[in-house]
Amino acid sequence: MLDDLDRRILRHLQADPEQSLPDLGDRLGLTASRLSRRLEKLREGGVILGQRAVIDWRALGYEVEVSLRITLDKTNPRAFDEFIPAAREIPEVLEIQTFLGQVDVRLSVIARDMPHYQQIYRAAILTLPHITDIEALMHVARIKSNEALPI
Repeated sequence: MLDDLDRRILRHLQADPEQSLPDLGDRLGLTASRLSRRLEKLREGGVILGQRAVIDWRALGYEVEVSLRITLDKTNPRAFDEFIPAAREIPEVLEIQTFLGQVDVRLSVIARDMPHYQQIYRAAILTLPHITDIEALMHVARIKSNEALPI
């Protein structure tokens, strides 16, 4: 269970993840050792899963993002078990989500341009096992993208 101090730590980390531990400790009124112990407790408890670099894929030359809604063959009991690992192997697939309902899986796919997307689609996506239907949604604009939680 998180206490008020844990929540304050998390709010400050979300607001400025690059701040140094001494600076964060000063903002929170904690010594570096006490802050380190709290952070370790949050990591061990699975609250903080790690740190990562968020890279703007557009800066690397990727201009196209497509969301693919995929329906799998539900008569095959191994459809998900075989589809998911195969989809993970496609480097341009940034995200895989599964759902209950008519749509089983959503893939977020990036490409440099439309010819590159067509190549990925034909050579990699269409070869994935157990697909019965695909609906492609071309991303036009990202209106909100925020990983910060209301803590």
